[in-house]
Amino acid sequence: MAKKDTKTYSEIKAMPGAEILKLVSDSRVKLRQMIFDLQAGKVKNVREIKNTKKVIARALTALKEIKV
Repeated sequence: MAKKDTKTYSEIKAMPGAEILKLVSDSRVKLRQMIFDLQAGKVKNVREIKNTKKVIARALTALKEIKV
């Protein structure tokens, strides 16, 4: 089986704030590219788009928790 590329909430929560911001930024760029590739018919694993959205949501949730 392939290694899971997604990060769990507890893994993200343990990261420093700057690293979480970088994760969000990188994931958004990756998501944007995957959506363009999907429209062009190049994406083979559509589930990866869903997983990337979840990573972004988890990271933003962790950031909000840190700032509270």
